[in-house]
Amino acid sequence: MQQPPTARREPTTRERHGEAFVDPYAWMADRDDPDLLAYLEAENAWAAERTAHLQPLADTIYEELRSRIRQTDLSVPVRHDRWWYYSRTIEGEQYPVDARVLLTDHPQRPSLEGGAVPAGEEVLLDQNAAAQGHDFFAVGGSEVSHAGDVIAYAADLAGDERYDVRVVRIATGELLDDAVRATGGSLAWSIDGRHLFYTRVDDAWRPHQVWRHEVGTPGEADVLVHDEPDERFFVGVGASRDDRHVVIAIASKTTSEYRILDAADPLGTPRVVAERRPGVEYDIEPVGDRLFVVHNARRTNFEVAVAPITCTTHEQWVPTDVTSEDEYVTGIDGFDDFVAVSLRREGGTAVRIVARSADPAARGGLGAAHDVEVGEPLHTIRVGANPEPATGTVQLVRESLVTPRTVVDYDVATRASTVLKQQEVLGGHDPGDYVQRREWATAPDGTRVPVSLVHHVDTRLDGTAPGLLHGYGAYGIPSDPWFSVLRLSLLQRGWVFAIAHVRGGSELGRSWYDAGKLEHKPNTFTDFVACADRLVAIGAVAPDRLAAEGGSAGGLLMGVVVNQAPDRFRFVHASVPFVDALTTMLDPSLPLSVIEWEEWGNPVQDPAAYALMRSYSPYENVTPGPHPALLVTTSLHDTRVYVTEPAKWVAALRWADRDRPDAAPVVFRTEIAAGHVGQSGRYDQWRQWAWETAVLIDSVTPAQPG
Repeated sequence: MQQPPTARREPTTRERHGEAFVDPYAWMADRDDPDLLAYLEAENAWAAERTAHLQPLADTIYEELRSRIRQTDLSVPVRHDRWWYYSRTIEGEQYPVDARVLLTDHPQRPSLEGGAVPAGEEVLLDQNAAAQGHDFFAVGGSEVSHAGDVIAYAADLAGDERYDVRVVRIATGELLDDAVRATGGSLAWSIDGRHLFYTRVDDAWRPHQVWRHEVGTPGEADVLVHDEPDERFFVGVGASRDDRHVVIAIASKTTSEYRILDAADPLGTPRVVAERRPGVEYDIEPVGDRLFVVHNARRTNFEVAVAPITCTTHEQWVPTDVTSEDEYVTGIDGFDDFVAVSLRREGGTAVRIVARSADPAARGGLGAAHDVEVGEPLHTIRVGANPEPATGTVQLVRESLVTPRTVVDYDVATRASTVLKQQEVLGGHDPGDYVQRREWATAPDGTRVPVSLVHHVDTRLDGTAPGLLHGYGAYGIPSDPWFSVLRLSLLQRGWVFAIAHVRGGSELGRSWYDAGKLEHKPNTFTDFVACADRLVAIGAVAPDRLAAEGGSAGGLLMGVVVNQAPDRFRFVHASVPFVDALTTMLDPSLPLSVIEWEEWGNPVQDPAAYALMRSYSPYENVTPGPHPALLVTTSLHDTRVYVTEPAKWVAALRWADRDRPDAAPVVFRTEIAAGHVGQSGRYDQWRQWAWETAVLIDSVTPAQPG
């Protein structure tokens, strides 16, 4: 192929709010159109040809990644009822094996002593066996019955996040039921193990109903438990920590409602905990006769309240004042003797342990509190897997840009941490070989924006180093520091890696999120550019060797900066990018559109929202002119961001570049057997990541040896 593919142009005019937009690639909305599939195949062929010279480098990076990972390994076993539950991986196999052993056989946590499988192991789900014959395999919900003899799991076999449910007898592997198909993925058992609760999706692939299935009966006999007609709301179902309650969550981007059902009475009617109130979000944690509630009815940053388990109105919520107004409460895990409150403060994460008191008048029955010490100024800490409410310890997970993921048992009485497992880096890893720190950029409106960065101790910050800036900035999802084995391949080559904590995430509290959504969305884009400028200003990176990456809504961010600040970046990787945002938001029939009007605005009815999205939507703002080298990656079966969006964007970029022989390259690759998060098998993922990293390195430092 001498030239990149050219997609056919078929102009279609869209008229909204007095504005006409000519869309030459609107035909790509039909994902079954043979011309679209042919175009994607041609782009894949062009990508393979354009990057063929990088195969040795990609192979080298793959081997670096593979050699640092212990491929036969065991997760931290977690105690629940009479068992230790864990998953293990086997060298050469793509997927984990979920299994358990009896506590009576293993008084202490089991291990892969000498590489041998723990004695008396019962396999719950061998995902490798279940995945046979399928190019894609992913598990949604997976739940063991209360009696412990049966497992139900929901499997996605295409990448479209539609899950078929299988019920299996653990001891024999006998398939008991596979009548429930095309679900939303979440599951919950009744106490007697006869009934299984699950969600169904509507034509826009929105989980909108909860159904009850009696194991062994036809799916047609299932009973509707809850139907949510408001298209702004998603529905989920799960079990409480003690399995006593089936919990139904109903939420939009700004409002939520919960219903609970006694799991011992599966034929009963779920009870509303507190009726939805516009703008009020809450979450619940049932523990014994108490209900812990995290809500924002009085505070922007949420707070913790306590209510009786029989609660039916918010008027029964008793404030606890265990957090302050400048601390953003993100969750609560309740146990018999204490609660663990997850929160954010000063741009970082924290876990607060609060003792439960016998005196209900004392802060709603909560007593003394203390925060878990981490010992690292730039870190991420969260509550791990803790299925047992009767415990004096809590599993916590912590990591940083230099410290591998570490799972600890935290004794709430002694405040001592016992390391259960730290992510192993074969060949050795010394955190002291790397430097991490936080910088602050200044946005055009004067707002200070945090930037986390890491580099090898030998990398000189003299304005010559190559760098990669990561960004997301949407839905209130923070980009907290995380450890990456793959990233070591960059850091050891002298790269600087940075995270732009832009508005639209929640790093600095709920107001940080609110300041990057709806009419404030442009803040996300200008924040990211300000972070890039800060890295250059302090000499952390060379101005002509800076790359950027982002996926999904972060891919929208990438598309905007390519249009608005093309001179800042030498290379941009946009993964499953939401780059035709306005077209998507104008179509209520598409997945996520209606529920996301509260995130982006409703351009169907609001001319101002239309005008704002029209001003930044990447596809509709492509113009001829210089742009960075681009890698665009997507998946054919992605249901969150249709393959249509990046395909249209790339076609528009190619058309804009048609008379520019010196235009920077655009490489576009579609994974055929994959979904929103890419391929499912771990070795396939590693190959994909290695190739993407090779493209990055070659685009920014083409003379750099592998």
